[in-house]
Amino acid sequence: MKSTPSVLIIFAHPYREQSRVHNALIAAVKDIPRVSVLDLYAEYPDFYIDVAAEQNRLLQHDLLIFQHPIYWYSCPPLMKEWMDAVLLRGWAYGAGGDALKGLDYIQVLSTGGPDSAYIRKGESRFSMTELLRPFEAMANMCGWNYYQPFLMQGVNGFDEEQLQVYGDLYRQFIERYLAEGNASLVRLDSSKSTEEGKPA
Repeated sequence: MKSTPSVLIIFAHPYREQSRVHNALIAAVKDIPRVSVLDLYAEYPDFYIDVAAEQNRLLQHDLLIFQHPIYWYSCPPLMKEWMDAVLLRGWAYGAGGDALKGLDYIQVLSTGGPDSAYIRKGESRFSMTELLRPFEAMANMCGWNYYQPFLMQGVNGFDEEQLQVYGDLYRQFIERYLAEGNASLVRLDSSKSTEEGKPA
């Protein structure tokens, strides 16, 4: 990590204009020095990813944030397309694929439903930790440091005060990372979890 770390937020929301929570989060952090925000649906409306540009963008940053709503228990389709196009064998993983080894990685996630829906006895039948394991597996394959997500649940019912609170928390989180590096993050290993899938 550089002595002055930097943050890349890759944001994906197919209907950003309708997302009060994600608009509030982006507004809270977009002016912070050494923070870059890539809005995938604005940058690539045709889904044609500039692979070289995106790989170069990744190499310039220390913390990668995937910011998105939980979309059918995963991420929006353009984010998956970005992952498939950019994180190539021989570059991001596999033989000789260590370009991003040691990258810090977290997710900033929202769900419309409450946290009680994301437990084994809840509506989804799976915990959030279980649903996020494909992303943890990706991070592991690429040699990234996988950290506890910044999670907002039940966002459909958020009022303006709650939006402000989460925006402030997001800004504080990023500013602390820029000041302290990954010492400010909580590393996760889903193999060490409780029955409900929460960190032990």
